[in-house]
Amino acid sequence: MIEIRCSALLFDLDGVLIDSTPAVARVWTRWAVEHGFDPETVVHKAHGRPSRITIRELLPHADVDLENREVERREIEDLDGVVLLPGAGQLVDSLPPDRWTIATSCTRPLAEVRLRAAGLPIPMNMITSSDVKIGKPDPEPFLKAAAKLGFAASDCIVVEDAAAGVRAGKAAGARVIAFLTTMTRRDLEDARADWIVRNCADIAVSSDSSGLQLSLSLS
Repeated sequence: MIEIRCSALLFDLDGVLIDSTPAVARVWTRWAVEHGFDPETVVHKAHGRPSRITIRELLPHADVDLENREVERREIEDLDGVVLLPGAGQLVDSLPPDRWTIATSCTRPLAEVRLRAAGLPIPMNMITSSDVKIGKPDPEPFLKAAAKLGFAASDCIVVEDAAAGVRAGKAAGARVIAFLTTMTRRDLEDARADWIVRNCADIAVSSDSSGLQLSLSLS
């Protein structure tokens, strides 16, 4: 067991609190086929980053806003299999509301739909791709999420599953817990995650007036 103190937790959403992998794969596979790309490559590239970044890289001359709206529409409509990941509900329930939030690469409408589908509360201070100019792996999402809670990112711990998110957390100056839910250990180690665990079930938390005490069961 590893014991860690911090001021707050900054969670990614997909692959950390909820499992939307089947829905994401279905939407991006269909999109890839329609545009003549290899679906497996596109699905891997899209994970953990704002969809418009992936679209701009693959279709540099397309109407990115139009394509992005279509991808978002499909993702909002496809909620089949969007469920809580192990331990997520219990961990969130154990946290004071002012000591955690979410920084996700989803748009705000998509994030809210998925949170409702999974039965999780929508944090008042949530940061989405709708709230930032530059998405992960840029540190902006986590810097803004920490500031919304009133803390420096260096006093927070980021919880991520994607290499782009881990890099964003490290660039923000935060320590990062990475989950083995969607990427390999090597991917997460290469991104310089501080600790690697299976999922939220491997994190126990207690709180007092000075912050949070985490206990990690390392994988």
